[in-house]
Amino acid sequence: MKTLPAYSVTMSVYGKEKPEFLRMSIESIMGQTHPTDDFIIVCDGKLTKELDKVLLQAQGKYSAIKIVRTKGHVGTAAAANMSLNMCKNEYIGKMDSDDIALPQRFEKQLCRMMLHPKLDIIGGYIEEFDSGTGETIAIKKVPLSNGAVHEYAKRRNPFNNPTLLFKKSAAMAAGGYSEDLARCEDYDFVVKMLANGAVGGNIPQVLLRYRITKGNYERRRNFANTKAFIAARWKIYSSGYSSLIDFLIPCAAQVALFLLPSSMTGLIYRKAMR
Repeated sequence: MKTLPAYSVTMSVYGKEKPEFLRMSIESIMGQTHPTDDFIIVCDGKLTKELDKVLLQAQGKYSAIKIVRTKGHVGTAAAANMSLNMCKNEYIGKMDSDDIALPQRFEKQLCRMMLHPKLDIIGGYIEEFDSGTGETIAIKKVPLSNGAVHEYAKRRNPFNNPTLLFKKSAAMAAGGYSEDLARCEDYDFVVKMLANGAVGGNIPQVLLRYRITKGNYERRRNFANTKAFIAARWKIYSSGYSSLIDFLIPCAAQVALFLLPSSMTGLIYRKAMR
């Protein structure tokens, strides 16, 4: 195996994040077996003093970290496009500000992309864990082959978003992130890449620990999220990427989850959607 290429990492931070979660997330990136030399952290809006302290300490410790501050809250897609344009490397990894990347995550992903040069975007499994106890809740698996990824994408996101590693050239060719969606920007982003001819795949291994808090399931089933879910899928259907059935079935399921008692929502996500 030839020497692995350099890569960039992007992360957005918001004022409601917990400082300790952010610290752990940053350390998990900087502790990779194949470290990044370009870590772009976008502060989307005003942060707390505690979060600013974590960022300044990290920047002083690691020269790869570059902190960017927006003038007010710009939203997920705009922050992602900002960091996308700033990344200096062709390979770009996504990271959420409260998750924990396993040490060999990027080494494994880059090795796979070197073995399969036509790959434009790759992800992997995640281990969902209880933020309070640290206990594993579930392993969220995703389709592996390019064909399976394209088929799955017609109804749901075929990637675990915080595990993404993609080529900047392919992302830019697809137009980057759409800033006209209220939510579900990440799903729309990967579908745009796939529809533009990008080759995708996933590694059948856990690459990241995904933090679950008490509010996670409730946020997934609220009206705003349900409305955004339908809007994103309508856009994908209207583009010609998916069929009417592909649009109707997941939307019906999302509406059903919205209408069900909250006590059942978590169970369904853990059992039926993994």
